[in-house]
Amino acid sequence: MDIRVMGPGDAVSVADASHLFDGPAHPDATERFLSEPGHHLVIAYEGDHPAGFISGVEMTHPDKGTEMFVYELGVDEPFRKMGIGLALIERLKSIAVERGCFGMWVLTDEGNAAALATYQSAGGKGESGQVVLEWTF
Repeated sequence: MDIRVMGPGDAVSVADASHLFDGPAHPDATERFLSEPGHHLVIAYEGDHPAGFISGVEMTHPDKGTEMFVYELGVDEPFRKMGIGLALIERLKSIAVERGCFGMWVLTDEGNAAALATYQSAGGKGESGQVVLEWTF
């Protein structure tokens, strides 16, 4: 497994990994994401094949400091249960520590057993009583 941190100039690699996302990578959004210093995209490869990814966004608040939000984690079906998700989380955790984040957090569906198992195996702890509200524009 080869884990690569994407950055400016890696739009083609991101487009090649579009099968891991919910839909195709949009060139403008990809360039914007990769050019933001607090946005992180890490792709795991098996050989030359993009096998999984994790994205994170640094969030800073005046009274708390900066923490890493795990925006999304995905592993291609043929590569699941091989430790790729855990390796990606660990790499994003190391980026968060390097960047001075005080912590990292993620949201997932309570019925997503695979995601919960992966996050918990990487040391994630559940918070009870949380509610997610969303606005769609």
